[in-house]
Amino acid sequence: MATSAALLTPIIPQQAPTRAPAPIVKWVGGKGRILSQLEPLLPAGVEMMRHVEPFFGGGALFFRRQPLRALVSDINPELVNVYEWVRDAPSALVPHLQALAKGHNQESYYEVRTRYNQPGMKSAERAATFIYLNKTCFNGLHRVNRRGEFNVPAGRYKNPKILDPEGLLAASAALSQAEIRQQGFEGLLESARPGDFVYFDPPYAPVSDTANFTGYAKNGFGTDMQVKLRDVFRVLDRRGCKLMLSNSDVPLIRELYRGFTIDTVAAPRAINCNAKRRGKVSEVVVRNYR
Repeated sequence: MATSAALLTPIIPQQAPTRAPAPIVKWVGGKGRILSQLEPLLPAGVEMMRHVEPFFGGGALFFRRQPLRALVSDINPELVNVYEWVRDAPSALVPHLQALAKGHNQESYYEVRTRYNQPGMKSAERAATFIYLNKTCFNGLHRVNRRGEFNVPAGRYKNPKILDPEGLLAASAALSQAEIRQQGFEGLLESARPGDFVYFDPPYAPVSDTANFTGYAKNGFGTDMQVKLRDVFRVLDRRGCKLMLSNSDVPLIRELYRGFTIDTVAAPRAINCNAKRRGKVSEVVVRNYR
């Protein structure tokens, strides 16, 4: 999946960002709205630790912290492609986003989605198209079918912010020293080091049959994967990493992480067709420190 982003000279001169970095994509379970609850739970001295995040998604905690050293990863190759371009050559995305923004309407959305699902699109255009679809699809949802095809319908937005050069520049600056990998969380068994701060934000265990959203990847994330993640958590605990994990407040998760510190936070949830059913839910934050 490796891109050629690092080999390109940006087509628009790079400038210092004029605002703080923030997520450049919407993501299911994004932590932007609960950062004020997560920050007090960070370990003492975290600013001196390498920030490791294996379910990077929208990266809200990373962009808030702006760590000097980081290893971020995600299993989604399309998302990783976006971040590689944003880090190495954000201005190369601008012409593609300009064209997509200029031509955007409900009909063109489906034309772009069809082209995105076909092979042959070059890496920079593909990264920009991912951002476009994320900004204009229903609720910013990323979902793929078993063939790996993006299949989310268009959202109903009056004026979606498709092109945000300042946001790209700020995110690029924050990512400039980060190592970005496309891998599953199991890769941490080789890459995590004693003294790292590792934040896990996996697909959540379902709170009900209808609330089980794992369509972000074609293979899903079931109970067996939650158990494997707990096993990795235990290994890294013994290795001397500082660990923090977010998940649903359900009996399965409390049982898996029995013996560790468990706090609760109240988080808004918006992925529901019925707006009246969108509200705050209890989540757990698991830590191996106090």
